[in-house]
Amino acid sequence: MSPVESLSERDDALRLLAASAERACGGSGRLVLLRGATGTGRTALLEAAAEQAAALGMRVLRARCTPEDTGTHWATIRQLLCEEMDFTDDVPAGCGETGPGDPGTAGLGIADPGTADPGTAGPGIADPRAYSARLWRLLRRQADRAPLFVAVDDVHAADPSSRRWLTEVARRLDRLPVLLVVTERCQYDIDPPDAGLAHALPPDLVRTHTLAPLSAETAAELVRAAFPGAGPGRVADCVRAGAGNPLLLRALLDDLASGGGAGEPAPPAELPDTCAALYPGGYPDAVSWWLASAGGATSAVARALAVLETGGAWAAPGARTLPDARVTTETGARATRAPSTGDGAPAADGGVPVRDGWPGTCAAEHREVQAQVIARMAQVDAARVAGWLTAMTRLGLLRQDADGLPRYTHPLLRDAVLSGWTSGRRRAAHRTAAEELMRRGADVAVVAWYLAHASVVAEPWAVDLLVQAAAAEVRAGRARAAVAFLRRALDEPMGPGRRATVLIQLGSLECAEHPSGGITRLTEAVRLPGSSRDLVRAMVALATALSRSGETSAALRMLRTEEARLTDHPDLVRTLRAVAVLISDHELGALREEYRRRRGPDGDTPDLLGAAHQALIVRYEATAGLVSSRDAMARIRGLLEEPADSLAEPFLLCTAAAVAQWADELDEAEGLVRRALDTLGSFLLHPMHHVLLDVRVDLAAARADFATVLAAPGARQPVTGPTSAHTQAVIALVETGRLEEAARLVDGFDPRTAPDSWRTHRFLYARGVLRAAAGDPAAALDDFLECGRRQVAHEAARSVVAPWRIGAAECRLALGRPREALALAEEELRLAEVWHTPRVLGRALRVLGEATGGRRGLQLTGRAVEVLREGPVGTELISALVSHGRRLAASGERSRAREPLREAVERAERLGAVRLRTVAEGLLHEGGARRAGAPRTGPAALTDSERRIAGLAAEGRTNAEIAALLHLARRTVETHLTATYRKLGIRRRTELPTALPPGAPAGAA
Repeated sequence: MSPVESLSERDDALRLLAASAERACGGSGRLVLLRGATGTGRTALLEAAAEQAAALGMRVLRARCTPEDTGTHWATIRQLLCEEMDFTDDVPAGCGETGPGDPGTAGLGIADPGTADPGTAGPGIADPRAYSARLWRLLRRQADRAPLFVAVDDVHAADPSSRRWLTEVARRLDRLPVLLVVTERCQYDIDPPDAGLAHALPPDLVRTHTLAPLSAETAAELVRAAFPGAGPGRVADCVRAGAGNPLLLRALLDDLASGGGAGEPAPPAELPDTCAALYPGGYPDAVSWWLASAGGATSAVARALAVLETGGAWAAPGARTLPDARVTTETGARATRAPSTGDGAPAADGGVPVRDGWPGTCAAEHREVQAQVIARMAQVDAARVAGWLTAMTRLGLLRQDADGLPRYTHPLLRDAVLSGWTSGRRRAAHRTAAEELMRRGADVAVVAWYLAHASVVAEPWAVDLLVQAAAAEVRAGRARAAVAFLRRALDEPMGPGRRATVLIQLGSLECAEHPSGGITRLTEAVRLPGSSRDLVRAMVALATALSRSGETSAALRMLRTEEARLTDHPDLVRTLRAVAVLISDHELGALREEYRRRRGPDGDTPDLLGAAHQALIVRYEATAGLVSSRDAMARIRGLLEEPADSLAEPFLLCTAAAVAQWADELDEAEGLVRRALDTLGSFLLHPMHHVLLDVRVDLAAARADFATVLAAPGARQPVTGPTSAHTQAVIALVETGRLEEAARLVDGFDPRTAPDSWRTHRFLYARGVLRAAAGDPAAALDDFLECGRRQVAHEAARSVVAPWRIGAAECRLALGRPREALALAEEELRLAEVWHTPRVLGRALRVLGEATGGRRGLQLTGRAVEVLREGPVGTELISALVSHGRRLAASGERSRAREPLREAVERAERLGAVRLRTVAEGLLHEGGARRAGAPRTGPAALTDSERRIAGLAAEGRTNAEIAALLHLARRTVETHLTATYRKLGIRRRTELPTALPPGAPAGAA
């Protein structure tokens, strides 16, 4: 940036100086004081004024003050008048012979030499007052030769003698052709500065001009002048990083130009957030100089703000609801938060919403707490910190965020401020911030973020808080943040039992990222001294991790070895046996062996198994077709009433939830899943954890809640092995008419390379559903039969997990092989009558009716409809209505066929089951019925306005932002969203992205 460009928006100052220079040339001088913050261009303006004065014929005298000169007497005046005077000569004692009445020396310190203050005398100077008078005569003598332009830069750094002389001279310039122009730093610092040069002068003797920061428009013009090809976004970034400060903006543009290489300079695609990416580094140097000029206290405050800004309340901008968390430590400290609704409104329980866990109930309290925390970090007065934050916001280096808290205008500026601090000082500042925020009641997640970057605290509360924050992050689905908290917790001193718990939790999370990622941590936990229960818990986690990484044999050997050592603890032995069953059961064969061992040759061997193990036996009997749903649930409920060991309880609850879901007891199953997940907490490395997640997705699928299924973690991402979420997502995409997306999801996995497990069987079934819907019944039949072959090989006769016989029978009917279809349907009905739940029995009756045909087939499909009306709401009833309507039409009763088909259309609309709705509408049309009117539910029922508003809401925009963007009343936006939720069958804003169809408009036209 050239000197001329540095004078942008300084025209008024130049006009003032030009007019003052002309006035001085006419014999009437004055003092002009140019004040401004560091980097605002005071020096450049002074030089420009000097050039103007020289052009008018004025003689220019210059001096630049530096902090190093403050200890040298008359240092500034020596720079001004050194050509006219030998400052090494002593001033004679009688140099004041002109007398106090001389108008040229009055007030300039001419007095009795004996009254001189010896503390102000310089080397070889007997009388500073007489010396001052001599300087005045020199100045007058030069003014007699030609008008003078006396330029003194940074007068705030002048030595005391020179400052006093300049002040006295300013009182008498109105009768001399002398223009005295001085620049003075004027900026709010934490340590109050000394009084300015003009503080003792009458206002009429001095003209003061304060330099304002550059406006955004002018700064943008300077950026575009330096980089003509810069886009609006890059220009705006440079303007924010320049912070309205000519010094910083010039240094930044020079760095960017130097890094552009040969040819026309061009800014980077994105302005970096770290100064390490700048070369040659003029920008961080300029920031460091700006901080140094402000003093040590101000630098400490600026860096404390940068530390505070890098995490906690600023880590994820925007309101978010954090898990309710309170930490009560051994020292009595507490970190808490008020409940929040996330939109600024009071929470339902009367609590006050907070800004991402920041203490306070309003913007003013947030700012007050911010100032107090920074003051504690920098060890300065909080009142001065609040003033500094306000002043820096006015200068443009800080800006207020949406919640009114000051923050740096750009991350690059913040990084430059922090570059002057060592890592040790940063960690100490983070620790202070954590302690102060916890004391003031900040959210656990906020405090934990600072602790994660702090030095070791060595107090129990630190581990408690980090572990609790990690658990909250796991519940919120932010596993990486939880890993960071737990890794930091391991740096703190703690007992073996506590360390083992942290290692297990951390190992669980690391294994979730990679199958063998946390095995080292878990091995360390197993080797730590502790109680038998702690050891078993670590063993469970390590065995699960080994099994998932493909080392099942090693896991089983470890469990058997430990089982032999725990003969005095039968409850722990039972837990280890249950783990062995689950990890070796990929997952079926071991259950069969346990069932046979339990019954014995005569069926009366004493049952030495625990409740959890007995529940696994019930699960095996259910899949083998050996027990009814009523008997299975009676036994499960009896087991749930027995006292449960804390280590074994997750096994019992999870197995009970799976059986309850198969038995159509969906509400009961959902409650059991919640209980089990609460029991596990953040203990993710447990054989039951993934099973619980599977059951939860299966429950949503049973209710045809496609939005919840598709929103499940990992449901729509490529996987190395299929989960229930992955499998159910394929089926949900098929039912909602998104076959291409379902095909992409299926192509990401090859079942031939997967272990023979429940999940692989279910994946084969889901792929068969997709292929059948895509019109390839032959390929679908292969998938269904392979799924059945694998299940039957493990004595899972009843297809409760994957109804492969239903799919295979439908494919054989489509291929013109009704006899084979009939055999499958009859076998399915036989097993269904044993289990006897509406869903299983109803779909078996439906397929048998389709395979039988005729009047008998019509009766079977009618009975299927009746049975399914008693079960949970799902797609099975829609399929039965379609089959019954088809059978009625085939028997010539077209008018009667319309009623079930219209009901099928209506139910399909309500659930968003596009595939079944299309089939039902096609049958209605074939039967001569008019086409169905506009849908009343589902994505197709949305109006254009509802679809547009819902798209914007799905992007994360607030109601107020949508209203402003579309020029609507906020109430109108709320009304449209309410209607959208009803039509889509959702309850929350967060469900919109998955409930809306692909390609839905997401913005204003």
